[in-house]
Amino acid sequence: MEKGKRCLAVVRIRGTVNVRKEVEDTLRMLNLERNCHATLIDDRPSFLGMLRKAQHVLTWGEVSKETIGLLLKKRGRIVGNKKLTDEYAEKIGYDSLDALAEAIYNLKVELKNLPGVKPVFRLHPPRKGYKGTVKKSYTAGGEAGYRGEAINELIRRMI
Repeated sequence: MEKGKRCLAVVRIRGTVNVRKEVEDTLRMLNLERNCHATLIDDRPSFLGMLRKAQHVLTWGEVSKETIGLLLKKRGRIVGNKKLTDEYAEKIGYDSLDALAEAIYNLKVELKNLPGVKPVFRLHPPRKGYKGTVKKSYTAGGEAGYRGEAINELIRRMI
């Protein structure tokens, strides 16, 4: 893995009522059309700029290999809304979903570039609710914005 490169999970936590048009466009470019949708991206400067522009609507952080594997197994979908399986992973050139999760974590492949795989995970609202308000930043006791490794715990509660 290159120095400074890491895989980020981005979760949309708010709707688009009273949101500026450029923020809506940014969310569309990230494939986050609805609340409680998540996606996996890398930390290139263009993505980080998008995250900063929509930081009051999103939360993000560094995702672990185990969480990526869990997302793919439980919430990964292919075209036709069918579950992502080990057989499909073998068909696109990986031994299993765990090998695919490893490749995504090491940034060898992007989720949006996998043939037939939907680039977004549709999640439930978190069990036991959000710990703070979705209107404040994570550092101020809320939920929005950058949260680092704590994103793994939030995603596990949303699967």
